[in-house]
Amino acid sequence: MMRKTGTYRGATVRAADKPPLHRKHLLAVGLLSAFVAATTILTPSGEVNANRQDTAELGFELDSDILQPIKVNPHRPLALPEAPALAAEEDSLAAAWDEQTVRSGDNLSLIFKRAGFSNTDVYQVVNEAPEGKDLSRIYPGQTIAFETAADGTLQAVKHVISPLESVTYRRSESGFETERVLRQTELHESWVSAEITSSLFMAGKDAGLSNTLILELANIFGGVIDFVQDPREGDTFHVIYEELYLDGEKYRDGTILAASFTNRGKTFNAFRYEDRAGDVVYYNEDGESMRKAFLLAPVDFTRISSNFNPRRLHPIYKTTRPHRGTDYAAPTGTPVYASGDGRVIKAGFTRANGNYIFVQHGDRYVTRYLHLHQRKAREGQRVAQGQVIGTVGSTGAATGPHLHYEFLIDGQHRDPRKVHQELPKAKMLAAAEIPAFRAAIANTSRQLAGLQSENRLALSSSDTGETAPAP
Repeated sequence: MMRKTGTYRGATVRAADKPPLHRKHLLAVGLLSAFVAATTILTPSGEVNANRQDTAELGFELDSDILQPIKVNPHRPLALPEAPALAAEEDSLAAAWDEQTVRSGDNLSLIFKRAGFSNTDVYQVVNEAPEGKDLSRIYPGQTIAFETAADGTLQAVKHVISPLESVTYRRSESGFETERVLRQTELHESWVSAEITSSLFMAGKDAGLSNTLILELANIFGGVIDFVQDPREGDTFHVIYEELYLDGEKYRDGTILAASFTNRGKTFNAFRYEDRAGDVVYYNEDGESMRKAFLLAPVDFTRISSNFNPRRLHPIYKTTRPHRGTDYAAPTGTPVYASGDGRVIKAGFTRANGNYIFVQHGDRYVTRYLHLHQRKAREGQRVAQGQVIGTVGSTGAATGPHLHYEFLIDGQHRDPRKVHQELPKAKMLAAAEIPAFRAAIANTSRQLAGLQSENRLALSSSDTGETAPAP
């Protein structure tokens, strides 16, 4: 029989043993003191007899000359502590989870071994539990927790996939059972307004936007604004977006609901809308897609180091050679995006081009990306607009890290910075869907107009030296 123990005034008392005579009185005095103190706090007046049967429940044998009747309030009887409380405490400790963090290079056998379990336990969970083989798909940073039964055997394994998802494999009489728990986040709506003083990226960071939201904002307006050349000091933007909260704390950013960007005095508005087919696209207030056939620039927040020039002096070969594209100087590793939907028709390496990728868009258009540090798309692969297909580098005949970008129409080179004037117009929503679109964006449209109005008022007050009223 397993003996339950509990700590009492520095000495360990076993309920199954009878303490020696010299300890018995000490135990009784301690118990009596605690009992009187509780009575004083809980029952300031009243009388009732506490008999020997009450004290026997504590698991101690007391002398009658030590424990005398105690007066308590008869209307509020005092419940005495019971020995099973010790068992409950031990059961609680036994049910505690031993958490193991998945390390780089880990497998289930190593993790189970660190927790004190064998390969047999691994085999049973993976092969007996429904969906047990999913436990093999583990990644560094995740948590595997173990619950041990009273006899030391494995009782349960919990795979914490993310703060929103966990799977528990628990032993039952018939084997292991599986329970998947999915938690829901709370959506909070937020907004920011900012003025550009140096770059979109810095203005976004100063306004409290994450890198993800800044890049999403650039992607939304990437068909109408060249973020390499177009943004100017004094340009403004407003963003209405969602934040996801879990247990009262921000978990991560959600999606952008609406945004506006004022560039050189011209304002572009964008509203998120899911059409009847289930496609989510950003449209302007007239129902015209913000997603153009091609991005104005295949990289973000860089600078142009060399423009399209049919008679440029080559910096390495020192001969007059046509520069049939635009060079975007950027740090090595900067993402390079596919400027439009298409298929990779060539991907490889040459001494002149370094790592390169050519993408075919429909029948007429081809874009080329040269001097890449890494290629992230292979020949024959289909790519989507905005997909990362490589990173900026200095491979091949390059004096420094940059992307050389070319645009061809019907096999003829065009200036990448001017070619958009020749490209097809953006897609429009069907006329039948315009009423539903206007109804869907009505609220965010009013919010966006309010932010723009407040910004104009603030700028006007700043010019006159007056203080703008609080919104």
